[in-house]
Amino acid sequence: MDPQLFELDGRTALVTGANTGIGQGIALALAAAGANIVALGRTSPAQTADLVAATGRRFHSIAADLGSAEVSLPEIVREATDRIGPIDILVNNAGIIRRAEALEFSEGDWDAVLNVNLKSAFFLTQAVARQMLERGLGGKIINIASMLSFQGGIRVASYTASKSAIAGITRLLANEWAAKGINVNAIAPGYIATNNTAVLRSDEGRNREILGRIPAARWGTPADLGGAAVFLASRASDYVHGAIIPVDGGWLAR
Repeated sequence: MDPQLFELDGRTALVTGANTGIGQGIALALAAAGANIVALGRTSPAQTADLVAATGRRFHSIAADLGSAEVSLPEIVREATDRIGPIDILVNNAGIIRRAEALEFSEGDWDAVLNVNLKSAFFLTQAVARQMLERGLGGKIINIASMLSFQGGIRVASYTASKSAIAGITRLLANEWAAKGINVNAIAPGYIATNNTAVLRSDEGRNREILGRIPAARWGTPADLGGAAVFLASRASDYVHGAIIPVDGGWLAR
């Protein structure tokens, strides 16, 4: 195996939600493999910027609320291209979660989660793919799915719906674009220690139940996702289309 297959030198990666957690872990892994990074999200990615700079790669941040109808995703793609270069890799990581019993779940919480987790991911992918097809050089699109792309979960109706749909559109877009040189795949993180899972980790009983089912016997970290991300972003995955790769400490195998 030629190790150069995993190198991303000279590539530009647009990563949503790269200010912390999974998005930050993936951005740093891609930078370490050679990619320049554009971080897109609501809050400042100052720490990510410093960590990417330490790898010697270029970094640019774009502030935008992906849940807002006023955000122009094609304009974001143009800015990223103007500042760093044409986008070779897109990571749709940005996501939010709302928790409530199904009987009490509000329409507002439903719409907020679907707008960020699904709608923005699809239309940002559309905007990036148009650029990729115009260049004629292909590209790599990585969606962040979830264990709830496979399972139902509890008290997270809109999140489960969004992540099940992410799995579906990953396959659909792979079907449409594989022959055009665009790889569309997804990573399904298991239980990762991030802001989104803080509520679960602080619940002693729920935390114990979760750890009891993970064969690796620990919560994952954002860095655990880096290898899968680099693989899917690199030439090593050129014949991988429509895959959803669990990085879950063995959760689904239990």
